[in-house]
Amino acid sequence: MFLLLPVGVLAVEAFRSTDPVTFEETWSTASVVAVTEGPFRRAYLGSLELSLITAVIGAVVGLALAVAVLQTRRNLLLRRLVLTAAGVLANFGGVPLAFAFLATIGNAGVITALLADTVGLHGFSLYSMTGLALVYLYFLIPLMVLTITPALEALRPQWREASDNLGASSWQYWRYVGGPVLAPPVIGATMLLFASAFAAYATARALVGSSVPLVTLQIANALSSNVVVGSENLGKALALGMVVLIGLVMAFYAWVQRRTQRWLS
Repeated sequence: MFLLLPVGVLAVEAFRSTDPVTFEETWSTASVVAVTEGPFRRAYLGSLELSLITAVIGAVVGLALAVAVLQTRRNLLLRRLVLTAAGVLANFGGVPLAFAFLATIGNAGVITALLADTVGLHGFSLYSMTGLALVYLYFLIPLMVLTITPALEALRPQWREASDNLGASSWQYWRYVGGPVLAPPVIGATMLLFASAFAAYATARALVGSSVPLVTLQIANALSSNVVVGSENLGKALALGMVVLIGLVMAFYAWVQRRTQRWLS
């Protein structure tokens, strides 16, 4: 009910328009066509680029961190601290996260002031696509750690022992056994990171405003700024496009998860 009803409303309203002369509501594809052109097309491409880059980097770094943590089986305290911190940081976003980075490495941040006379941050701006990607990684990497840790823990020791008994090297074990088993959950976790970055709004709004083309920011502008008659449903058309893209990603994620359960259950 709470999931399908809003999607149904978007699907209907995105194809409605108001005649600028008679002010009568009619069915039209103008809003849907408009979101595929001009600045709205650039916004979709910007969101896709940012989400893809941060998802891949977050997946690689998060996977490496999770493997390193699980290898310290004797130090359970360190393992618990890392997982607890990952749980907290994965849910730390929005305006507080943007303010934390502004106060740290912004134009007048603490770290920026300390490094101004020594190393400096030449060529780097927090208020750019690169800076926004750095901020997104702050919560995407912990999310990857939380998502992939159960899959790493489900790797059975018997598989490694059987591989060693048959004379396989460590590379051969990961190439033919561990890698294929972990590939579905790693891909699924990467898709989850992609969806989280693609749908993020508050952090980008507080940090870069409208200087970086993102579809979530365009939706906010279409709903809160001055709306021209006939374009009042443009924001809903943009949101419908986001729902379609996220739906495709999450459908692929669900398919990957089903394949994962065959090996890790």
